[in-house]
Amino acid sequence: MKYVKVTWIHNLDNEPVLYYHELDDQRLERRKVVEYADGNWDKASESSFSADTYLSPEPLPTIEEINEDNQFIAQEITKDEFERKWNNLD
Repeated sequence: MKYVKVTWIHNLDNEPVLYYHELDDQRLERRKVVEYADGNWDKASESSFSADTYLSPEPLPTIEEINEDNQFIAQEITKDEFERKWNNLD
């Protein structure tokens, strides 16, 4: 598994500003946490999702590809950092 954090720089009130992805070897999402500017968050897995937060059927682009767009900052993170967000400990 790989773990990626993506910051989305924008002024949209109803859209997340942070995404935390757990990816398999094909870069498909297995779990995801989204965080909003107001501190609210949501998460999705293969068995649990909401109308607003769900797993993408498409592979996540590489960090380099994501970072080509100036409104995004992507970086690899550790499994521990992802798990802390998943368990809402941070």
